[in-house]
Amino acid sequence: MARILVVEDERLLRELLVSHLQLEGYDVRSAADGEQGLAEAREFEPEVCVLDVMLPRLDGLSLCRILRRELDPGIIMLTARASEIDRVIGLDSGADDYVVKPFSLPELTARVRAALRRAPSQRTQPVLQSGDLKVDLTAHRAWRDAHELRLTHKEFELLALLMRNRGAVLTRDLLLSQVWGDDFEGDPRTIDVHVRWLREKIEEDPSRPLRLQTVRGVGYRFD
Repeated sequence: MARILVVEDERLLRELLVSHLQLEGYDVRSAADGEQGLAEAREFEPEVCVLDVMLPRLDGLSLCRILRRELDPGIIMLTARASEIDRVIGLDSGADDYVVKPFSLPELTARVRAALRRAPSQRTQPVLQSGDLKVDLTAHRAWRDAHELRLTHKEFELLALLMRNRGAVLTRDLLLSQVWGDDFEGDPRTIDVHVRWLREKIEEDPSRPLRLQTVRGVGYRFD
């Protein structure tokens, strides 16, 4: 059975979701706040997490970032707010999907199934490759044109994150939270410095990058 974690502080909704997902054949655990949800996730290692945005003790967006960094499950955010900016913030935090309350149980189930279909490809892809560039996530090593690259830990994590999200624009804030952690208090321009260092190692001409593209005013994209 696929493992699903529901983190929702509204007791009736939490119990309804757990009961429904169990009837659908999933192994389900639940938590009423963000800190409890994080503890459950670390023990349970769910394949999909359903997270309310507004959680006590640790909010859903912060929990989402931590789970994406540590466990990388499928993540579906639940929220009562439907504005576009709220959805963008949720997706930038690492969520795969976004469901606005009120929603139907069949809709949520369909989104869980979709998240499960995406999750296996992420977990069973230990090697990322783009042309002559290869990154082995398990061995924590990278090569370009058969020559191993000497990457620092942060350079490797940044490159892997960008390659896993190939074609998507990742904001500087998201890159900082995913690679340096939510408690990073240094200069946010460290992202630009590390991207420059990466370009020197993976681009044919670092001054005219073909792989690591800058999206002005937003962040970076791996092509």
